Amino acid sequence: MARAKRASGPATLTPARIIERLSMRYGEPVWRSHGDPMTELILTILSQNTSDTNSGRAFMRLRARLPTWEALMAADTAQIESEIAVGGLARIKAPRIKAILVEIGRRCGSFDLSFRGDMPVSEAKAWLRSLPGVGPKTAACVLLFALGRPALPVDTHVHRVAQRLGLVSAKVGAADAHDLLEAMLSPEQIYPFHISLIKHGRRICRAQRPLCDRCPLLDGCPAGQEFVGATTIA
Repeated sequence: MARAKRASGPATLTPARIIERLSMRYGEPVWRSHGDPMTELILTILSQNTSDTNSGRAFMRLRARLPTWEALMAADTAQIESEIAVGGLARIKAPRIKAILVEIGRRCGSFDLSFRGDMPVSEAKAWLRSLPGVGPKTAACVLLFALGRPALPVDTHVHRVAQRLGLVSAKVGAADAHDLLEAMLSPEQIYPFHISLIKHGRRICRAQRPLCDRCPLLDGCPAGQEFVGATTIA
């Protein structure tokens, strides 16, 4: 099967309609806290470019050997790297994790980041993104999943589906898509939009061989209509 094309025209479905249709297909997302912000921050770093299973195993191993944030901050980078090797990219992630902990300890004197939940979202984002190696997706994950704040993480699934639907241009990278997509959504839409697009990207709107004929958004998806038209002609 041919590879699906990216959107060639503007979106024809509003974010509200997209959420409505995907919620009918996959169920309405209900927010539940993932835990404390520090845990979410480190887990998100570990999850970069790996599966949830492997990142979870790396985190559990790390916490078993270095059970406090103070112990993790004091550990040698080589030890951190060894403990998280199962998660992949340990040589990149280990020094990043240590640098983050050192910086948070220096700024805050503790590792309790719950006070970020009381800050304006823009200020909380800026504070998190000023940490070593923390980009827009990681900051948004901490704010949304741990603190329940309206910040939109744009992972590979959200980015791909949004491009195909024409919400953002094919020229817009994931980092820039955060602000563009977030501006289209009301605060209460951000969580269901994120979760629904991830589910859709994994199950239907896949990177390779998307199942456009099963898609509840096909009538409003420029890329899907081009793709289906191309396969019909072929």
